[in-house]
Amino acid sequence: MNRDWEDRVTAAWAAFDDYAEDEAAEFRAVIDALVAELPEDSPLGLFERACAWDSTGHSDRAVPLYQEALARGLEGYKGRRAKIQLSSSLRNTGRAEEGVKLLTPELDGASDELDDAVRACLALCLSSLGRDREGLSLVLEALASHLPRYQRSMAAYARALVEPSD
Repeated sequence: MNRDWEDRVTAAWAAFDDYAEDEAAEFRAVIDALVAELPEDSPLGLFERACAWDSTGHSDRAVPLYQEALARGLEGYKGRRAKIQLSSSLRNTGRAEEGVKLLTPELDGASDELDDAVRACLALCLSSLGRDREGLSLVLEALASHLPRYQRSMAAYARALVEPSD
């Protein structure tokens, strides 16, 4: 889509916190109006609608929209965001195992600014499945690179949580 449309979507999301909880439908209407400008089969429109449902407390409504956006070819940065958000919504709807299966390959994918979000969301999915040590390992791994000191030791502790001990 063009830069103007992207700027208007960004502005709509920047104003999200200005909506009261009982104004969720109004916010979704703003997103729906922007999506209406896209071709009907646009994966980007499905993604934006999924985000709006998800952000207004309806993970159940967001899941099929994220899935369809990915099925229709949403890729790149927004595709990765869709996977992160979909896995979170799957966890919220009692389907954490699906979230783990969706996000685990992202650990080995191309690195970008979403790496820590992948690890955090995957950690939550793992925790929901009772796999807390694996989740903690991912969180420590993500945190280690942001620490002013102790990066090496925190990374080693993260590995030690999931590696078999001798």
